[in-house]
Amino acid sequence: MGSLSLEMDFERSPMTPRSLAMTPRSLARRRLFPNVDNKKPKVEQSGAGPRKNLQLDVVEPGLKNDGPSLDTILVNYLDTLTQRVNYHLGYPVNICYDHYATLAPLLQFHLNNCGDPFLQNTVDFHSKDFEVAVLNWFAQLWEIEKDQYWGYVTNGGTEGNLHGILLGRELLPEGILYASKDSHYSVFKAARMYRMDSDTINTSVNGEMDYSDLRAKLLQNKDKPAIINVTIGTTFKGAIDDVDVILETLKDCGYSQDRFYIHCDAALCGLKTPFINNMISFKKPIGSVTISGHKFLGCPMPCGVQITRKSYINNLSTNVEYIASVDATISGGRNGLTPIFLWYSLSAKGQIGLQKDVKKCLDNAKYLKDRLQQEGISVMLNELSIIVVLERPRDHEFVRRWQLSCVKDMAHVIVMPGITREMIDNFISDLVQQRKQWYQGGKAEAPCVADDIGAQNCACSYHKIDYIS
Repeated sequence: MGSLSLEMDFERSPMTPRSLAMTPRSLARRRLFPNVDNKKPKVEQSGAGPRKNLQLDVVEPGLKNDGPSLDTILVNYLDTLTQRVNYHLGYPVNICYDHYATLAPLLQFHLNNCGDPFLQNTVDFHSKDFEVAVLNWFAQLWEIEKDQYWGYVTNGGTEGNLHGILLGRELLPEGILYASKDSHYSVFKAARMYRMDSDTINTSVNGEMDYSDLRAKLLQNKDKPAIINVTIGTTFKGAIDDVDVILETLKDCGYSQDRFYIHCDAALCGLKTPFINNMISFKKPIGSVTISGHKFLGCPMPCGVQITRKSYINNLSTNVEYIASVDATISGGRNGLTPIFLWYSLSAKGQIGLQKDVKKCLDNAKYLKDRLQQEGISVMLNELSIIVVLERPRDHEFVRRWQLSCVKDMAHVIVMPGITREMIDNFISDLVQQRKQWYQGGKAEAPCVADDIGAQNCACSYHKIDYIS
């Protein structure tokens, strides 16, 4: 297995009839593993079957090894992943991108963005210039001037939440963290890590924060500042907490702007909502916003973006002489490849391309919801959401085949840019066929999920009349 070089491994190959029919992934497979038979897949399982554990060992070079070669193992693994792409419906990852081959030569360099993105180090192997370009793009999107913000490219949405909530705690050490019960689990992890007092806010059946419960708990703890996690697209139901209602509630409860901090967890929807309305804006008194870069935009590695107000960051900044920089990040050293992938994706798509992706996903989510309703299947779709919640399939193998996420009696499909109508139709066809077996052609009853997604969205025998009407 040779090293990856710009001149050899990724030079443009002559276009033959066979190569024209190949996908970018299969072309990369041929170039990376030229000594392995590329004529036929090496995996025995079909693409519809869940990926099996490879049961790998690390074998010392030079020792006798009766098993497959390293290249063969990797080709088999690549083939499996390539097949399973068409069954990836339950988790928020955009796998619809082809620029990895263009950027692959960068893998021959170790790129580490240590410390503050806006300060240069004494080493050249970083991508801070790309990182700042990405941050400037998001600052403009979320309406904050370049000289007024600070941020960095994180390792994912969890790190963004950890950073935003830490900022809130440092600004308001006595503050109580308020988060809805449908918030991402990393928010409650942050409360435990920082040993913060926290209060869980109830949610409505669609997953949105219960503002009356928030009001009651703010008044109950009026002697202490409030640190509020606002979820712009809840993890499972895709509900959006209303920033304006929360700000009005804080005002009505007597909290001045110096006594509250708002962190917006917009992991999936932070790149979607700005093209629908401007609910995320630093023109409002919010403290920080985080998104996941590998979700709606897409990136081969987990990553994210965290933006806050420049005036807040001094509470975290520490001078680190060893790296010739100050550091206010969670992780210190950071992946230098991800800012380049984000920069390339944003430059290639642009806001017009992202708007098209948003419209496509919203249209496809509605299409899936309508098709499920037509088949008499319990289903819910929140306004402005691309997360379609449905009754939980009874068969674990079906859940694994389509890589669904399940909670209680619910499952969901997240309609990402890579999800096509063909994939949706295949999923519905498979689900309808399997339900005939699970419910014995109508002899057994589907579960009631009214408590989970609302009576108006439940197609059980009790609520069916209301559901049809």
